[in-house]
Amino acid sequence: MKVVKFGGSSLASGKQVEKVFQIVMSDPERKVVVVSAPGKRFSEDQKVTDLLIECADLCLQDRDPQEKVEAVMKRYSSIALELGLPDKVVSEIYHDLQERINGDKSKPDRFIDRLKASGEDNNAKLVAAYFQTQGVEAHYVDPKEAGLLVSNEPGNAQVLPEAYEQLYLLNNRSGILIFPGFFGYSKEGDVYTFSRSGSDITGSILANALKADLYENFTDVDAVYSVNPYIVQKPKEIKELTYREMRELSYAGFTVLHDEALVPAFRAGIPVQIKNTNNPSAPGTKIVYQRDNTNGPVIGIASDNGFCSIYVSKYLMNREIGFGRKLLGILEEYGMSYEHTPSGIDDVSVILRENQFDLELENEIKWRIETELHADEVRIEHSLALIMVVGEGMRQNVGTMARAAKALGKAKVNIEMINQGSSEVSMMFGVKEVDEKRAVQALYEEFFAAVPV
Repeated sequence: MKVVKFGGSSLASGKQVEKVFQIVMSDPERKVVVVSAPGKRFSEDQKVTDLLIECADLCLQDRDPQEKVEAVMKRYSSIALELGLPDKVVSEIYHDLQERINGDKSKPDRFIDRLKASGEDNNAKLVAAYFQTQGVEAHYVDPKEAGLLVSNEPGNAQVLPEAYEQLYLLNNRSGILIFPGFFGYSKEGDVYTFSRSGSDITGSILANALKADLYENFTDVDAVYSVNPYIVQKPKEIKELTYREMRELSYAGFTVLHDEALVPAFRAGIPVQIKNTNNPSAPGTKIVYQRDNTNGPVIGIASDNGFCSIYVSKYLMNREIGFGRKLLGILEEYGMSYEHTPSGIDDVSVILRENQFDLELENEIKWRIETELHADEVRIEHSLALIMVVGEGMRQNVGTMARAAKALGKAKVNIEMINQGSSEVSMMFGVKEVDEKRAVQALYEEFFAAVPV
């Protein structure tokens, strides 16, 4: 049995929904279909989820949301018209949306979650209705009724362990099950959404709970590429990679799959197949627990910018018990998370997302580190990019770091910092943002120019 998830671009129009229907019906093992809200039809278009968030913001400001409501309904009406669905389908969506808009606003975060979750919920009803008009036994599944229980964390819900046992009972239902992605229900019966792109998470949870043989994730690209195609033209496709490799690449900027989505599938050992709705015959990329390292040390290169580093130097730092804890404790007091902490015997750098800072906060933190930890030097560097070189094969290959450093040197890219995890699945290079693209191109040329993937 397969659980199959379709992203927003795969459901953006009636024509796309028809493709989804053909894909599902082409394989009798595709029993559970997870759907996103309608996405963009063209580059300047708006996703339904974004329209719903804007609608929620207007409601909370006591402003008229009618324009946004009409924009949302126009999207559903357009899809329903293309598919020849009865008027009652759109009417039910409208009444559901109005009910949510007129709901309790005393807890704004919960109100926003309930409204934006309607994108997936109503699209699942629409898709189920289309399947039914084609003479197929298909059923919309209410996540509340199915038992998808989550923590009461708006915008960052986590699935509760007891949900898996309840969701397993979906195996007893007949026909094709159409399940809305992106949200679940608390034990108190309130709607809470996962983090953005959370439909990937829903699909992974269901694959785990139903003990599926495969979790298929349909998107709008043929495969996961070894590097960002906007940086390197026609990069090599990756046929197979491990969960750990995909997690590292997702964290560092690969947007094909949500980085949290792999966790439930990983825990159950269920392979994940990335496929293209617009080209379903393409083999795609398979994510597995273990693979043969036949392609060389590196499987992919990812990059992301918007980072800064706090460099702290103190003579005999390594002899001072608790120094690292105190340093990170200061950041914790301000609710700041860090990404990496490369260090030496007398210095340490803490790398953070730059958007956590403003000038006043930066000066305050710097002052506290200087005075409370008696640091010899505290320096904050901005506009950094992190480049991740990822591959399970690095553990069996000597000299990968040297090859990477040499390639960056040849491209005249100065390395601000280097960090390698003990698992040896990834290497991190910190460079200036202005050097990001040149660095990625140099690394791709070094590791992929003559290597089949």
